Parts: sequence; C-alpha cells; structure tokens
Amino acid sequence: MLFEKLRGEFIDIVEWLDDSRDTIVWRFPRYENEIKMGARLVVRESQVAVFVNEGQIADAFAPGTHTLETQNLPILSTLKGWKHGFHSPFKAEVYFVNTRQFTDFKWGTQNPVMVRDPEFGPVRLRAFGAYSARVTDARRLLQELAGTDQQFRTEEVEGYLRQMIVSRLAPALATAGVPVLDLAANQHEMGRRLAEVLSTDMAASGIAITTFSFENISLPPEVEKAVDKRTQMGIVGDLGQYQRFQAAEAMEAAAGNPNGAMGLGVGMMAAQAAFTPPPAQAASAPAPVPPPLPGEQWYLGVNGERQGPFDRAALARAGLTPDTLVWTAGMAQWTPARDVPGLAQLLSQTPPPLPPS
Repeated sequence: MLFEKLRGEFIDIVEWLDDSRDTIVWRFPRYENEIKMGARLVVRESQVAVFVNEGQIADAFAPGTHTLETQNLPILSTLKGWKHGFHSPFKAEVYFVNTRQFTDFKWGTQNPVMVRDPEFGPVRLRAFGAYSARVTDARRLLQELAGTDQQFRTEEVEGYLRQMIVSRLAPALATAGVPVLDLAANQHEMGRRLAEVLSTDMAASGIAITTFSFENISLPPEVEKAVDKRTQMGIVGDLGQYQRFQAAEAMEAAAGNPNGAMGLGVGMMAAQAAFTPPPAQAASAPAPVPPPLPGEQWYLGVNGERQGPFDRAALARAGLTPDTLVWTAGMAQWTPARDVPGLAQLLSQTPPPLPPS
C-alpha cells in the first residue's frame, strides 16, 4: 500500500487528448504531484508542449514521444540548478498549445467604412466574412496572450483578432484602388493581401492569419437603388419600348381594379397612345436614343488596355468603332459597341477604320 501511494504522487505520462474544437492552450493538471524524471511526454500532431518553471518559459517540445531527462531539458535544468544531472521528481507546469488551423472565426464592420470611389465619389461600405488563424509561436502566445490561463479558448482571442481586422480593413479598402463595382471580382486578392498584413501585425503574439475571405461587401440602400435604376435603364435601351411596356402593365393593373371600368378605360387609352406612333414617324423613324444619364462614364477596351472614363460626347473622339469593347455602370460585362443600343447614334457618326495600305 505504501508503495502504491508513493507511486501515485509521481506523474509517469504527460499528454493531452483534445476533446474540444475551440481550445488553443491547455495546462496539464499536475496539482501537487511531481513529474517523475524519465517520464514519457507524448506530444501529438498539431501540438507543442511548453514547460514553465516558476513563471519562466523553459523548454518546448515538438510532436513525438519524449523521455524527460536533464539532457533534453537544458533550460529547465539551468533554472533548477541541475549542474551535474538530477534524477529525482520535479515540479513544473506543462502547457500544451494547439497549432492546428482554427476556422470558425467571423468578422464584420460594426460601422460603415468610408472610401473614395472614382465613379461614385465618397461611398460608405459595409463588409463581413470569415477567416482562419493558427498558432505559429507557442512561446510568444503564452507570453503575450494566454499567460497562466488553464484553458485558453478561441473566444478569449476572437475579440482581439476582430479589432485588428477592422482597423486594417478601412485603409485596405481605401487604398486598394478598385472601383466599388469591381470589388466583388477582386475579393480573393484583397483577402490574400489582408491575411499577409494581419499575419505580420500579429507575429509578435505568435498568431498568423492563414485565410481571409469576404462573404459580402454592400453599399448603402440609397446607392444600391441608384445603381439598380441605372442598370434598368441600360437594359431597357429603347425608351419607346419601355413606355409601351409600362402602358401594358398599367392596363393590366386597371383591369384588376375592382372600382369599375373607369380605370380600365384610362388604362386602355394610355396603352393606345403608347402603341400608336405619330403619323409622320410611324413607318420609318427609328426609336429615340435614350438621353445620357447625369454623370454617365464610359470605358473603352483597346488592345487589351482600359481607357477612360469618357462621357458620351467624347467617345467618338476617343476612337469608338463598332468592334470596340465598351463598358459603363450597369453592364454585366464588356460588350462590342455595335451591340449597345444607346451607342447606335454615335456609331453612325464615326467613320469606319481605314483599309490596309
């Protein structure tokens, strides 16, 4: 019995079997027991074991099975004064640091971020997404963040990481030089650059951001409505057809009006007026060209390079041809000028390319 009691006071195996998904640092529960010299230390993949003696960080062990002896505990041996080797049990705190990738972090802008867009001017943006983090330096993490916490979880560091991200997000968006309408196409590259910047900032804490992603970047509701209206105008193209479409909708709405036939009659009169062209222009006159929207800006794609922006009046002087690729706000992609209804009048005034000499 005495032998069993004495043996129970010594720790023979030091290990950590992680049964959670959010623990970054876990302290081995030594209590008043002593670690037996020659004990087995088991460090599994994605773990680092760090020995701490009276508040001072000593030796660290990578994944593998280690036999604890003075030879592989050089710093702890120095701190305890084991000059010529020592084989008695010893007391030390052992912290297991989880170095796997933690992927359950979310971020978002609590307040809008003000950026200056080349097309819309000053614009307020909101964004949110996800990111992953991992421990790259167990010693620094214990010194700067975890301290003597017996179980250091992701929730204890998430607020700190979110503050770092939001503080870096505003200048990143402001200096990216990407138009607001092109942000969606550049989210991956912006996320990669932000991950590098944040990893550099947090290197002193022993943490790196492995991935950073945008799930959404949104404009204020009033700006989104203006963009939608410009998109509708770009799709409509022919205002005459648009008027007839509106008249047909008005007639349908009037027909479903339970208040009587007056609404239906008014709707039919509006439809007849919309579908009946003026006598002088009924056969030959082309549909009117929609007037340019205020502040409308066009870009040209020439020899693989983007030129512009130009207003509508400057397109002809910029070398517009039917085959020139053009784009303006509201268009889904670059399109040859001949396929854009609003540019038909300009193309009729533009001479064709010279024949080859």
